[in-house]
Amino acid sequence: MRLSDLTVLVRGGGEMGSGIAHRLHQSHMRVLITETAAPTAVRRTVAFAEAVYEGEQTVEGVKAVRIEDPDGAKDVWSGNAIPLIVDPHAGCRGRLEPRVLVDAVMAKKNSSTRITDAPLVIGVGPGFTAGVNAHAVVESNRGYYLGRVIWDGSAEPDTGAPAPVGGHTYARVLRAPRPGRFSALKAIGDFAACGEVIGEVEGAPVRAEISGIVRGLIRDGIRVAQGLKIGDIDPRGERGYCYVISDKARAIGGGVLEAILHSFNGLEVQIGD
Repeated sequence: MRLSDLTVLVRGGGEMGSGIAHRLHQSHMRVLITETAAPTAVRRTVAFAEAVYEGEQTVEGVKAVRIEDPDGAKDVWSGNAIPLIVDPHAGCRGRLEPRVLVDAVMAKKNSSTRITDAPLVIGVGPGFTAGVNAHAVVESNRGYYLGRVIWDGSAEPDTGAPAPVGGHTYARVLRAPRPGRFSALKAIGDFAACGEVIGEVEGAPVRAEISGIVRGLIRDGIRVAQGLKIGDIDPRGERGYCYVISDKARAIGGGVLEAILHSFNGLEVQIGD
């Protein structure tokens, strides 16, 4: 078997799942992403989940295309793209029979993935224990062990604290002040001054607590729960960061790639045509 014959199902098309899918696609694997019917990705410019709404989404030169049926995956693969299907519970695995399933939902708990779902099941972050509900676990917590592959044990527990960016943690994250429909007043890539209104939820303003670039923001019109993360302010002021995969997502993607190559040692690497 060649790498180009290896089918990998990635659950979750948010920032982390997209970073994983991008790395595996660039490594010549056949990747398929499953998503919910109404994704709430914040870093939408680097999330393949946007294909649910737009029909397709390109991240760093790699395109994802929404399909309505698993049978449509072949045509998308033949066009050197990633098929994405609305299938929250990854039921399509019964027809596609992937050799690898990666749970990148980032729910901080196991989202129904089982170790029997594929010959190799990889869980990302908290909620997974190697040998119990996944064969391997990839650490998602920033720090010394980010991206490490765990073959025995679990990922570090969720700290609940956002990673510091430019010295800011909680202040850089925008959260819904109340339940309801979100109305955006800013767009990803815009500059926001401290105290400026980024959007509203049923009339309640969402204000920036620091100055910086709006690096992430959920779609306008999405219904949200109170406290849901709906945006991200980057105090570094680099607009280009809005459109590239983060260092964290790349590190996790590298860990997933390592787990696959470790498990399928001896696969032939196809160069060119």
